[in-house]
Amino acid sequence: MAHTWQQLEGAALVLARSHPIKDRLAEAYRDYLSRIDVEELPELLREEFRACLESLTRERPQRGEDAVRATVRKMSNPEADAVAGTLVKLYGALVRESLRPAEPAQLTPVPAVAAAAGRGKKAVPQVVSLYAHEG
Repeated sequence: MAHTWQQLEGAALVLARSHPIKDRLAEAYRDYLSRIDVEELPELLREEFRACLESLTRERPQRGEDAVRATVRKMSNPEADAVAGTLVKLYGALVRESLRPAEPAQLTPVPAVAAAAGRGKKAVPQVVSLYAHEG
């Protein structure tokens, strides 16, 4: 699963660049999305991911181009924006899903004595990584 979300993360980063959206979509597909095994995605994300892949490869290529290039060439910019947005949302959903605990954590109450003994000490701030795979 780590490989899968790293590929989606790479695609999301490509989509966040400043190049034309159609170029970014084609690059994201070729360099990242095409390498994802759909079966490694959580079941609730598979259908939407498959639909994105199909929306990027639906056109028949002309000589010298592949299906992705042919498809994005024929897309309008709003269509390309919509596909890119869906892919970024899928990445976010995958990260949230991977961070979800398998079962609810059991919180144990802190005894009053231990809580009182800890007073006066500085707490260590929690650091949250910007990249989910480092967490």
